[in-house]
Amino acid sequence: MPDPARAEIVVDLAAIRRNVRRLRELTGVAMIAVVKADGYGHGMVEAGRAAREGGAEWLATATIDEALALRAAGDTGRVLCWLAVPGEDYVAPIAAGIDVTAYSVAELDEIAAAVRATGGGRARVQVKLDTGLSRGGAPRSAWREVLEHARAGERDGLWTVTGLWSHFACSDEPEHPANDAQETAFREALALADEIGLRPELRHLANSAAAVLRPSARFDAVRCGIAIYGLDPAPGRTHDLGLTPAMTARARLAMVKDLDAGASVSYGHIWTADHATTVGLVPAGYGDGIPRHASGRDHGAEVGIGGKRRPIRGRVCMDQFVVDLDGDRPATGDEVVLFGAPAAGVPTAQDWAEACGTINYEIVTRIGGRMHRRHVDTDAGSER
Repeated sequence: MPDPARAEIVVDLAAIRRNVRRLRELTGVAMIAVVKADGYGHGMVEAGRAAREGGAEWLATATIDEALALRAAGDTGRVLCWLAVPGEDYVAPIAAGIDVTAYSVAELDEIAAAVRATGGGRARVQVKLDTGLSRGGAPRSAWREVLEHARAGERDGLWTVTGLWSHFACSDEPEHPANDAQETAFREALALADEIGLRPELRHLANSAAAVLRPSARFDAVRCGIAIYGLDPAPGRTHDLGLTPAMTARARLAMVKDLDAGASVSYGHIWTADHATTVGLVPAGYGDGIPRHASGRDHGAEVGIGGKRRPIRGRVCMDQFVVDLDGDRPATGDEVVLFGAPAAGVPTAQDWAEACGTINYEIVTRIGGRMHRRHVDTDAGSER
C-alpha cells in the first residue's frame, strides 16, 4: 500500500461524476445533487464540483452554513438549502443568491425582514410542503395560508418563488401505499399553488429511490443524494443501475498474532476462539466512525485482506478492532479494505449496513474521525 496513512478514506471523484451523468440519462430531468453532511462523508466541496462536472444543474444542502461554504469555495451555480431555525440569518444566503426554503408563514416573515434589511434585490425562495412524511414542510392544514403568503411576497417584490417541493417517506419500498398517497397529495398542492398564482421554475418530489423507481414523480427535477455516491438507494429492489461506489475505506494492518483455542477477544469477551487461529489488529474504531454494531459475537462485519474476507471478532473498540485471519499470516502494514466497490471483490458499504442493522447512508456518512480523507480522479489519473 503506497500511502503510509494508518487509516484513510479514498474518494474517487470520477465515480461521482459518472454516477451523476448516468442518473441524468436515466431520469431525463434536471439533477439536484445533494451534498449535505459533508457530501455524505465524501467531502462536500469536492463532491459538489464532481457533480457539477457530471451535469448537475443544482447542488443541495441541509443548512445555510453548508450552502455558504459552497459559495466560499467558489461554486456559482444554483444551490438549495432547507433546514433553518427561528432567528436564522437569511441576509448572507440571500446576498449569495442561494435558494432558501420556507415551511411556514413565520419563516417567510423572517426572510422578508432580511430582504428589507438589505434593501437589495429579491430573495430566491422555495416552499416545502408536507405530503405525508410528517417531518419538515408546511402541513396540509397550512398549505393555503403559506402559499398565499408566498404569492403575496412575490407580488410585493420581496422574493421569487423558485420551487415547490416535498419528500417521500417510503420510496425505497416501491409497493408501499404511502408513495401513491404522497404523490397524489403533492399534485393537489401544485394545483392549489397554481390556483393562487404561483409559477415556480421547479417542482420536485423524488429522492434517489423515487428518481430510479417512480418515473411519475420526477416532475421538473430529482434530488439525488446517496445514488450520486454510487450506493443503491433501495437495496434488493433496483436493477443494476450502472453506478460505482465512490468511497473506499481502508487501513493498514497494525499487528498479527496467534490465538489459542479458548482465548477470548476484546471487551466483554463476547467471542471465544473454538480452535487455534490467527488474528489481526485494525487501527480504526468507533472514534473513527466504525459502528460498534459491527462487532462480532459470532460473525461481525467483514473486511478484505489479501483477497479474502475476514470477519470482525469481538467488540469494536474506540481506536481498533480485531479480525479473524483463520491461520493466515499477512504482513503487518498490509492493506485492510473495510469497504469499497463490489467490482474489487471487497465488502461494500451495503454489506456493512446489513451487518450493523442500518442503512448504507449511515455507514458512509458517519465514518471519518481521525481517518485521513483524500480525493483521487481515476479518469484524470490525479489526486486532489
